[in-house]
Amino acid sequence: MVRELPVRIVEDPSRGFTALPQRALVAPDLVLALDLLGDDRIQVRMYGSAVPVIGSEHRVVLHRRPGEIRGVAGRLRHLWKRELIDLQPLDGRGRPARGRAVLPYASQLDLTGEPADELATVLAELADQGAHLLFGLLLASDGREDVERFRGVLLSVLAGPPLRIRVDSELLLPWGMLALPRRDGKDGELSALFHRFLGYGHQIEQASPNYTKAPEGLWPPPRIPSVSLNHDTTIDPTGRTRAGEVAAALAKNTSFTERTTRAALLRALEDGTLDEQLMYFWCHGNFRSDDGQTSCLVVRLTDGGEIDAYTVAARPVSGDEPEAFRPLVLLNACYAGLSAGADLAYLGRALIERGARGVIGPQIEMPQVFAAEYALAFVTRYLEGHRTAGAIAHELARHFADAYGNPLGFAYGLHGGMDERLERG
Repeated sequence: MVRELPVRIVEDPSRGFTALPQRALVAPDLVLALDLLGDDRIQVRMYGSAVPVIGSEHRVVLHRRPGEIRGVAGRLRHLWKRELIDLQPLDGRGRPARGRAVLPYASQLDLTGEPADELATVLAELADQGAHLLFGLLLASDGREDVERFRGVLLSVLAGPPLRIRVDSELLLPWGMLALPRRDGKDGELSALFHRFLGYGHQIEQASPNYTKAPEGLWPPPRIPSVSLNHDTTIDPTGRTRAGEVAAALAKNTSFTERTTRAALLRALEDGTLDEQLMYFWCHGNFRSDDGQTSCLVVRLTDGGEIDAYTVAARPVSGDEPEAFRPLVLLNACYAGLSAGADLAYLGRALIERGARGVIGPQIEMPQVFAAEYALAFVTRYLEGHRTAGAIAHELARHFADAYGNPLGFAYGLHGGMDERLERG
């Protein structure tokens, strides 16, 4: 008996002729891939146009425990908080020094008025520790010639002209806060110290082999940029920061959405209509541990409802159409970086797996004054639509260091989205 079988079209072969053309993507100058080979080995691979050609990719297998590397990376983040942000100058009697601001490196954007030798001492320590993590621990040669050769090539590449670098790995490190080793022991000047940090020298994005991009051309860009502000209105009630100017910049000549509650955000995720190009979070965050070992980033808006990676990942999408979720996310939350034992399924990754083009946020507990300044500078530049997220992040890292003597721009990490740019239809 003849009967008609149900047919469901899973691929449209004509889309290549009817959809908008894909944007041309330029390969990174350098790709570092860190492959975790069990609990005690890490394979590091290196390739790209900036790397000397040897007929194959450069690779080396290191006898290192990923857990140890994560722990030292967590220590480096805490060191930035303790030695820089929480630094309180004292007088000879151990009391706060007269004439100095309370927590000057946290309460001020411009650090050029602070003693240069004091800041240089702090920066030297942070740079030395960042260099130790990369070259003294992860890539320690231990007398092996293959590791020494790999180290030498990587060091030569990183010490050269500015590069676009992608790091493919499940091992999340604060790459912008890592540094080059001292050169001839002469790094006393602030400019020389800033140049040691990878965040000053290069555009860097952290990626993952599991990240997938939404198909290009599926949703054409809107004529008016679509943006949102997801925030806790109780932060900075006295207006010490420029958070109000960030909100105004987001709302100027855009299709603007403001959310202050967990319920509003979840409704937008559920109905599948959250088609935004820039999604900004200004909120508190903390790491919550449910099993006593791993911890997961949790952020809260005005209503205090918890939003974490699993909140986003478990949220179903109504309807049969593909979800129109493709924003670049600026996650400006205290503790928005990973702690030493943080679960890799943190909020930023969940947003990327949902479809976000990239996530940028601080990898340490960021002072509110600097966080708002960074957001204002980033948002205004990104909304112009001329530069990529990676180029802007790199420009800001250098700008805050050169103009204000402030290294905190190195502590903002970009997860994917290095080549993402706001487009208009």
